[in-house]
Amino acid sequence: MPTSSNASRRRGPLLAGLVAVAIVALIAWRTVEHRAAAQATVRTAPAAVPVTTVRAAREDVPVYLTGIGAAQPAQTVTVKARVDGQLEAVAFAEGKDVKKGDLLAKIDPRPFEAALDQASAQRARDEAQLVSAKKDLERYTTLVAQDSIPRQTLDTQHALVGQLTAAIQADDAAIANARVQLSYTTIRAPLSGRTGMRMVDVGNIVHASDANGLVVINEVDPIAVVFTLPEDSFRRVNDAIRAAGAKPLEVRAFARDDGTLLDSGHLVLVNNQIDVATGTFQLKATFANPKHALWPGQDVNVKLVLGVRRDATTIPGAAVQRGADGLLAYVVGPDDAVEIRTIKVAAVQDGKAIIDEGVSAGARVIVDGQYKVRAGARVAEAAAPGATPSPASPPSRDASATPAAHAQ
Repeated sequence: MPTSSNASRRRGPLLAGLVAVAIVALIAWRTVEHRAAAQATVRTAPAAVPVTTVRAAREDVPVYLTGIGAAQPAQTVTVKARVDGQLEAVAFAEGKDVKKGDLLAKIDPRPFEAALDQASAQRARDEAQLVSAKKDLERYTTLVAQDSIPRQTLDTQHALVGQLTAAIQADDAAIANARVQLSYTTIRAPLSGRTGMRMVDVGNIVHASDANGLVVINEVDPIAVVFTLPEDSFRRVNDAIRAAGAKPLEVRAFARDDGTLLDSGHLVLVNNQIDVATGTFQLKATFANPKHALWPGQDVNVKLVLGVRRDATTIPGAAVQRGADGLLAYVVGPDDAVEIRTIKVAAVQDGKAIIDEGVSAGARVIVDGQYKVRAGARVAEAAAPGATPSPASPPSRDASATPAAHAQ
């Protein structure tokens, strides 16, 4: 029979084995429980909502008023004949630029040359008579001194000399007029600009009374734009003009179809009255227009720049939402949690909102997906199609270096 010591030796390893199995079972149970708890947490935790965010910027923003206007020539002239006659030659090409003083057309000068010759001949005749009358006056003066002729004869000769002197002055005036009329047969450009369609062909008889004239010349560089603004804006415009001093306000003209910037000019006129019928007032700006991007009669959108707001905080206009208490924005914190902030917007222009209060430069605001989130919700940056989500880029170290918004 086995002894008691032998039985004890056999029970020792068995107990050790049972203890090891128990420890392993305990570790396995805790591992399974931990995993189950983690999975339950994952199942119960709300998923991050995909949204699109941008950083609020700090930049210089132009402040402006918008209106609708029409381009018109800086100067326009209908070139007409100033004398009657047959059109002998046309020296301009339709739709081409001409310089001031360039030859445009010629009228048959022969009738006017004849009139000038006639006036010159009349003067020569009167001048010859005057010479003779003056010699007679000298003789009569001597004879009167000798008491050989009556004093009345001398007085009559004095009058004749005066009449002939006046006749020569009239002849000089007639000659000057004939020369002017002759000069009108050569028609020159009164200003630099672009010619339009020719209204009279060579060979036609033209008259000074013709309504249509020969051609219209429009000065297109520079060019003017006349536009209107509501009367409520008059005080802002007037204040901006006073603040600018001698420097005229900038005006920008944009295409009506695609908003392309056509040219930048400056304000030259605020009309001296408000149109009570429409509640608007007229303004006029001039543009250098070297590329002829503006053309007479063209409708354009106009922006009158009243000044520049320096270091303004801006966010996309899509980030501005309207709530029960006014305007608000969804701001994402460092922990990707959403905070709804009430904001004060100074203006919305060019798709940007200028923020006075509520959001500072560098803040991360939601521009798309606001309807899916609420305060405290966790969000993640939405991935572009075919791309993987990525966190929003950190703000620039020098936010003020962001280029100023360009009005379009």
